[in-house]
Amino acid sequence: MARKRIRWAPGAVADLEDICDFISRDSEYYAALFAKRIIAVVEIIPDFPLSGRIVPEYEDKNIRERIYKNYRIVYRLKDGFIEIAAICNSAKPLSEV
Repeated sequence: MARKRIRWAPGAVADLEDICDFISRDSEYYAALFAKRIIAVVEIIPDFPLSGRIVPEYEDKNIRERIYKNYRIVYRLKDGFIEIAAICNSAKPLSEV
């Protein structure tokens, strides 16, 4: 099976930027480190796309998530690619994101 490409949904890009902006209020260093670590998790997804758990709110085998610290990295398995759909705090249900 060929390794699928990653595409970032505009909302997921905005999510990551917003989180990093918030963190950077206290530390530019930790904001950059957070972004690097989220991207590292995302880059592993194509190697093991089914390793993320199915998102409980949707119960759809093609909508999955990986967890990094207190954040959910939600992605969709699509034909030919994987879409990073959202990055959000795990304390909030996806319906509030």
